[in-house]
Amino acid sequence: MRKLFEFIRSVYVAVLFVMLEAAAIHFYAHSTAYTQARLLTRSSRLAGDAHSLIGGVGRYFSLASENRRLVERVAALEERLAAYSEAEKAQLLDSYLEGEQDAKYRMTTASVVAGSVNRTQNLLTLNRGFRDGVTVGMGVLSATGAMVGYVVDCSERYAVAMPVLNTQFRSSGRLAGTDYFGSISWDGRDAGRVQLTDISKYAEPAAGQEVVTTGFSQYFPEDVLIGWVESAELNETNTAYTVSVRLAAEVSRLRDVVLVGNRDREEVGDLQEQVRQNGGVIAPDRNGNNN
Repeated sequence: MRKLFEFIRSVYVAVLFVMLEAAAIHFYAHSTAYTQARLLTRSSRLAGDAHSLIGGVGRYFSLASENRRLVERVAALEERLAAYSEAEKAQLLDSYLEGEQDAKYRMTTASVVAGSVNRTQNLLTLNRGFRDGVTVGMGVLSATGAMVGYVVDCSERYAVAMPVLNTQFRSSGRLAGTDYFGSISWDGRDAGRVQLTDISKYAEPAAGQEVVTTGFSQYFPEDVLIGWVESAELNETNTAYTVSVRLAAEVSRLRDVVLVGNRDREEVGDLQEQVRQNGGVIAPDRNGNNN
């Protein structure tokens, strides 16, 4: 009991002050209608500030989930945009190729559905086949027009292409702006570089110089970009260069490709076969035509 009296005596001044303040505020608040309105306004403002503070704290702790929802939404929109872009690109390519029917080379588009770049004999599978006009021997270019490879087999709906990243791939290449040409092949090492061999020692290839197709091959038109010279070394006899060429087409990232068909390929092939069967000589008839 004694401790209770001592406690009351120690705090009674503060308690009395609070009670008197509460009584004064009560009488002030009920003195006039104007006073009541001011106090109501102030109390409403304080309550609103408190609610805003609590709401802000709640929103801060929910930012992570909101951010996840935004990221998911952005991903969905990006996927839809990519689908629209792919459809638009395919439509533009097809419309561009409609007017090429009378040219020496006919073209069509395809998509890569499977492939590899980490083997010595890589292959690409395309989603176009015989029913789409694809035939064996058609050249394959990237969407930007760089050399990729050529078709080696076809089914009704699919085709298999041998890319330049295959040790059995062979084609011809030329130093742009010159008449010096050689053979394009891959040594199976670097997936970003091929070799241009048998280039004349007088060619003097320079780093950064473009390497393009010659047109000698029945697979590709002339001047299709292959890549750029990175380095060149003379062989042991100092008679020819071996040139390291950085590829323009990134085979590992191919999605859409252009297939190029030479309309004269079969005719030229038949003529060459006829020459071989006749021992290299074709005798003309009376009209000047080859028998």
